[in-house]
Formats: sequence, C-alpha cells, structure tokens
Amino acid sequence: MMTLAQQVFRRLGDGGFASGQMLAAEFGVTRSAVWKAVHALKAAGLAVEAVSKRGYRLQGGISALDSARILAQLPPGVRERVTRCDVAWSVASTNAALLADTEPPIGDAHVLLAEQQTAGRGRRGRQWVAPLGGALCLSIAWTFASLPRDLAALSLVVGVCALRAFARQGVQGLALKWPNDLVAAGRKLGGILIEMRAESAGPVVVVIGIGVNVMLDAASRSRVAAAGNVAIDLRELGGDPDRNAFAARVTGELVAALPRFAAQGFAPFATEWRDADALRGRPVSVALDGDLRVGIARGIDAGGALLVETPAGLQRFVAGDVSVRAAL
Repeated sequence: MMTLAQQVFRRLGDGGFASGQMLAAEFGVTRSAVWKAVHALKAAGLAVEAVSKRGYRLQGGISALDSARILAQLPPGVRERVTRCDVAWSVASTNAALLADTEPPIGDAHVLLAEQQTAGRGRRGRQWVAPLGGALCLSIAWTFASLPRDLAALSLVVGVCALRAFARQGVQGLALKWPNDLVAAGRKLGGILIEMRAESAGPVVVVIGIGVNVMLDAASRSRVAAAGNVAIDLRELGGDPDRNAFAARVTGELVAALPRFAAQGFAPFATEWRDADALRGRPVSVALDGDLRVGIARGIDAGGALLVETPAGLQRFVAGDVSVRAAL
C-alpha cells in the first residue's frame, strides 16, 4: 500500500498544480496531512513548488514513473516481448531485485524501474547517486538460449541502444566512454551495469542496468563529485526530461537489439560505437588489478576490447578502469 507521500508524488506527476484542499479531499485526509506528505517529499530531495492560491507542483518537468505509460509507448513487436514492467517506489537495487527474481522466458524481457534506490550500484560496487524524481533507474532482465559469443561486448551494445534512444529524445552530441559510461562534454550523463546468472551449457540470464541523470540538484552533484565524477544531466543538454518516454525508447531499442546480438554478435553495432568513441586518440590510463598502464587509446577491436598503444606496444583490455590523462 502506498504512503500518502507516494500518492501525492504520483498525483503531482502530471505536471499541473493541485491545491492542498484538493489533495486532501481526493485522498480523504486533512490538509495538515498533505502538508506533512509534501515536506516528507522535500526532505527526500524532491523539488516541489508551493505557490499561493495555486497549490503544489513538481518542479522543472519532473514526473512520476508509470508502467502503463511506458508500455503504451513501446513500438509494435516489442510490447509483446515485455512480459513484465514494474515501477517500485524504493528498492535497494533494480539490478539486484531482478537477479533474485524468476528469469523471463527466452526472448522476453522483464523491466523494473524505481523512484528511489537505497543501494544503487555502478561498476566495481561504486555507489550510483539517483535523487527522487531526478534520475532514471532502469533494469531489464533477458534470457539468452546459450552464451552469446561476444558477451563481453554487451555493455557496448547497450551504449549504442542508449544513444539511439537519446537521439529520439532530442539529445545529440553524446559519446560513449569504454566500457560503460554515457558522457557529454567530458561529463558523465549515465552508466551501464551488466550482471549475469548462468548454468553450465544452459540458458544465460543477463540483467542490464541503466542509470541516467535527468535533473540533478546541487546536493546530488556534490555526492557525484565526491565519488570522482563530474555530472551532467538531461535538462542541461536540452533534451526532453520525460523519464517514461526515455524508458520506453531505450527498452524498445534493447528488446529489438538483443536477439540480433545473440545471432550476430557485436559486429552490427561496432560502427555506431566507434563513431561515438570518447577515448580514441586520447592519452589514457588503465587501472587493472592494482596495475596501471598508460598510453594512447586506439579504439576497440572486433570483440569490443579496448586497444591502447603503450610504450610496450599495442595492448588489448577486456576490463579495467579507464581515465583520460592530461598528458603522457
């Protein structure tokens, strides 16, 4: 059962004003209870406007996630393959929740979104900052009949699909930072986390997590900076901040792309990824298992591995933390 604060958030998610009196009558509570619910949302980091004689409104185009709206926007042929689409108010991690759940049938997708994550994760266990209403936290579970030959490149395929979805959202000029970051103007817009559950010689369940900064407040930006990144959000880039629309677009792109990836590997997506490569030709350092290698990024190979020209020659990396260096 939803709390009053959750009900108020969803009610205000249509973008219009609603007075305290109107909300109190709608939910069968007092105006004082509505006031407390609004302040609970503000305490959780949600930007709520209060205007005399007009009431309350979510600020800056924030809207509540809605599974029905997402499903209604999926392309023909994709909707039938999304056998579940759920929106949670709060979970520890959308990826972890799907990994612990029943896997979807082969060729179908389970989608989970959350308004809040209490333990959102990036790669290598790093925290993912996602303020209430200001970020998209989306995970998709997918079952492959067998282990795809280019599974290590799946995060690159997801990056390509995300850029396609952003382009349809009116956002251009984005780049992909190997292996899993979405960047713009050298700042981080989003990230991808791939996790897997498999049995020997059997089906392979992957959970694809996508986190996107939509509208970050100052406190969230400070937390991102403390973790070593500089953030940018969808609002700064002039894109449509409708999280339901983006969730539908990226889900549609992925559900269409995953069968092709299973059949053909990374090859059909390689050119798009190379065109968006944020590292190619730049001085980089690669940290892996306590070792640090430096050199010039030379793109990716046919399997999606990072190529770096080092003093010891051209080296291939399938994992590692990559940073851009000011100079060698």
